[in-house]
Amino acid sequence: MPRMNMIQALNSALDVKLATDPDTLIFGEDVGYFGGVFRVTEGLQQKHGLTRCFDTPISEGGIVATAIGMGAYGLRPIIEIQFADYILPAYDQLVSEAARLRYRSNGEFWCPITVRSPYGGGIFGGQTHSQSPEAIFAHVTGLKTVIPSTPYDAKGLLLASIEEDDPVIFLEPKRIYNGPFDGHYDKPLKTWAEHPAGEVPAGHYTVPLGSAAIVRSGKEVTVLAYGTMVHVSAAAIKETGVDAELIDLRSIVPLDIDTVVASVKKTGRCVIVHEASRYGGFGGELSALIQERCFYHLQAPVERVCGWDTPYPHAFEWDYFPGPMRVGKALKHCVEAVA
Repeated sequence: MPRMNMIQALNSALDVKLATDPDTLIFGEDVGYFGGVFRVTEGLQQKHGLTRCFDTPISEGGIVATAIGMGAYGLRPIIEIQFADYILPAYDQLVSEAARLRYRSNGEFWCPITVRSPYGGGIFGGQTHSQSPEAIFAHVTGLKTVIPSTPYDAKGLLLASIEEDDPVIFLEPKRIYNGPFDGHYDKPLKTWAEHPAGEVPAGHYTVPLGSAAIVRSGKEVTVLAYGTMVHVSAAAIKETGVDAELIDLRSIVPLDIDTVVASVKKTGRCVIVHEASRYGGFGGELSALIQERCFYHLQAPVERVCGWDTPYPHAFEWDYFPGPMRVGKALKHCVEAVA
């Protein structure tokens, strides 16, 4: 089986769909000739032609609006917003049009578009290239929000997203494009070639949306994470020696609440980890869901480890980034606490 990093796995997924589904096409800023700022679409224009993979003006609202029209007429556009930080100019189109189209038309029209975008920090992108906006999309009824943490999942989840009949926001953690990152920025980098999930089938397969993965079984505490934070959490668990059950949510809408509830009822404790700011972050929704469904099983308050409630700093990147030290501290505190 081929070994791929996340960039190659995503490229493979796009290549498979362009080759097998004539209704798919890709467009966005620099995705054609240049192959995307992170090279996810590299070679696809040359292979599939100018009408299947092409560049657009710098107009996120226009890119999404065009995709919505194409989707309503039966195509399956896959669009790239160069950085998730720049998706806000298209937010009205996504919320008022894409997310509502099926409902508003009573099922006469739908919007099978996939919006890909690199997100998150860890690359010294500063406040305008490091944000994690997943919670603002999770709040919008009609949108699905997907976040992979490995090359294998990235390809399978992207193929499943493209085949969805409703709009999907597909956020790609750019810090782990080339290798898993455990939060230890001062240690040598790792590559996906060393990781089991770096093995990616060359052909078509899907990972179902709304299906979480139990990365590690444990009895003392449940850890909920997605994207880069799955690897940071795994490192913190190993370093603290806490017998934690680590769950990779993979998609936050739809959410695999059954897997989450079963785990928290088993362990009686929960730590939620995400890179986005704490206040109003998706961790708050997860915490509320756990309280509603697992209240009588909880032995300690739910803990959250998140980014701070400030713009993402450039000079203090690693103070903002929820690293293994902060996650480990929360794990120990949660295990030792009594409700």
